[in-house]
Amino acid sequence: MKKCGSDKGSLRSWHNYTCVYSVLFRKYRSQPGRIFEIGLGSNNFGCREGASLRAWRELFPRVLVYGADIDRALLFQEERIKTFYCDQLDQAAILQLWSQPDLQRPLDVIIDDGLHTFEGNISFLDSSIDHLSPGGLYIVEDIEQEAVARWHDRIETIYSKRYPTYEFVFVVLPHAVNHHDNNLLVIRACRG
Repeated sequence: MKKCGSDKGSLRSWHNYTCVYSVLFRKYRSQPGRIFEIGLGSNNFGCREGASLRAWRELFPRVLVYGADIDRALLFQEERIKTFYCDQLDQAAILQLWSQPDLQRPLDVIIDDGLHTFEGNISFLDSSIDHLSPGGLYIVEDIEQEAVARWHDRIETIYSKRYPTYEFVFVVLPHAVNHHDNNLLVIRACRG
């Protein structure tokens, strides 16, 4: 991940998600799959635009990679990568995203690395979780410490009832420097 310019990836990066992802995504090293990530990155935050998508393509040679961002200037298309516009706070934009022909089939992995707010995460999750394949993973990255209690409450009071066929796991990763937002929500769509 770091090699491609992503901030997801090592003990010296701002986030150390690769220790979790190497276990969760292991099967995609040899199997075909479909990965989607909202939030294409920005040089404003010290990472290369589209870095994660390029890293997924490199790590998983049989996977098709899709992405979306609110900044149309960041959108691009390369071999096995296609990106789309989406404002994750705009339900019409999210519906338009999921109406794209390339996104009609279920996805194996959906990653929210977009707006990084509780409201933005909830908005996108509620309109996107049904696009997971059975056994698929939905991951919300960069959850700030201040939002952890809100997430636990929402999972317990709303999501456990609304999404009974999904498993929710909150992951707080230890990090030498980043005590601010090195947290993940991992959701698995249970097989029907």
